[in-house]
Amino acid sequence: MSRLADLTTLKLGGSARRLVAATTEDALVDLVRDADAAGEPLLVLAGGSNVVVADEGFPGTVVHVLTSGVEREGDTLTVQAGEPWDPFVERCVRDRLAGVECLSGIPGSVGATPIQNVGAYGQEVSDTVVAVRVLDRTTQVVETLSPEDCGFAYRSSVFKRTPGRWVVLAVAFALEPSEVSAPIRYAELARTLGVEGGERAPLDEVREAVVTLRRRKGMVVDPEDPDSVSAGSFFTNPILDADAFARLEARVAERLGPDQQVPRWAEPDGRAKTSAAWLIERAGFTKGHGDAATVAISTKHTLALTNRGAGSSAQLVALAREIADGVRDAFGVDLHPEPVFVGHEWADDRHRS
Repeated sequence: MSRLADLTTLKLGGSARRLVAATTEDALVDLVRDADAAGEPLLVLAGGSNVVVADEGFPGTVVHVLTSGVEREGDTLTVQAGEPWDPFVERCVRDRLAGVECLSGIPGSVGATPIQNVGAYGQEVSDTVVAVRVLDRTTQVVETLSPEDCGFAYRSSVFKRTPGRWVVLAVAFALEPSEVSAPIRYAELARTLGVEGGERAPLDEVREAVVTLRRRKGMVVDPEDPDSVSAGSFFTNPILDADAFARLEARVAERLGPDQQVPRWAEPDGRAKTSAAWLIERAGFTKGHGDAATVAISTKHTLALTNRGAGSSAQLVALAREIADGVRDAFGVDLHPEPVFVGHEWADDRHRS
């Protein structure tokens, strides 16, 4: 029996019945095929940065993805799923390849990034992903999916919407040879860099600024920072249609006063994104809310839920539900978790959309 807490950034989760390591792509494919042929429950786990494993653990085989290797053809880099993400970003910046620099400091593996369509500071991996090599467990065939096949959306993809079907083996990124970044889209980052929105900045400076901002928020894994024992941002920012956003504005005006402006960013489909952190704070949940010995909201950022050392997965999920229920009661908006739950169900006997 192997403790899965040791393989996750939250340091939570019980034991696996069986834990095996895949150090090559062929071994990864073979281990998954063998487990499927035996009808064995299977969990594929790499960096463990975006997962909440139940205290009861996992009653089957856990394949720990430790594959490595980066192949470069021109300005396209094909990266094995087990490669750690941030060292890959650091390499791209060093090699003067632009397109992922705003994703610096994010923990986890390369293979996880298309599943979540990882994004931060105005960039998403879908901006640069050109192919994802996968094992389709329904056919047991290795195939290559195009970006269109991946169905990328805000913090989502076909992989996330159809969990368990595909195992990501490698990801190909097309990057831009450049001394400077892609256009800076995120206002906080632009202010930090001293540039206008839409301008570019030297790659090294962008990476340094992003890592500094993330570290201030406890979003860089650091053994000296208890706020970094988390799964990153726990809730995605809600995206609302016009009617839902108008209802939110009315609830905010009623609760907080007519002068309060709800954060709003236009989406391409006409809907609007708002800030989960803003809603959490206005619903009365402050930094540090919770139990300082078990689980609590980060003392640096209200979107991160942290294990303070003696916590359990059950306690963490209970805190997440408390926050989501509080936001719903205050503003009528549902918050949805960003991490993958293993052995937990977010929905329970209450209404949850």
